[in-house]
Amino acid sequence: MICGGPTVSREVLEGLPAALHVGQDLFHRTGGLHAAGLFDARGRRLALAEDVGRHNAVDKVIGEAARFGRLPLSDALLLVSGRAGFEIVHKARRAGIPILCSVSAPSSLAVRLAREGGQTLVGFLRAGRCNVYCGAERIEGAPARARRG
Repeated sequence: MICGGPTVSREVLEGLPAALHVGQDLFHRTGGLHAAGLFDARGRRLALAEDVGRHNAVDKVIGEAARFGRLPLSDALLLVSGRAGFEIVHKARRAGIPILCSVSAPSSLAVRLAREGGQTLVGFLRAGRCNVYCGAERIEGAPARARRG
């Protein structure tokens, strides 16, 4: 169970997809890669990885943190460029990441796992909007409808 973690503003959250996209050099050349990025609560990019598989991109950023002795990542946010499945939520939990964001949809199992683990799960993160599925208390300015979990 993840307790604590940073509080992040909606403005920071909504800026994360652009911050991830800027660092996606291989995506810009190929148009076909996923990315995962670790950010701090101010939106500063800590790590970024690209891969054909979204799971591999997550493994790369968490692996880099482990390699440099930065686990647990209790003050970090993880953004993935694809769908947030339960496996990605599980990997984030194991790494101690309290806030997981996706530009796409989470699965229902991912939402349940994040809620049970005390994580914040944000989906459909785009400029100007997002859905907070659980853990809305970590998001400053989260819409009232998001405060379900």
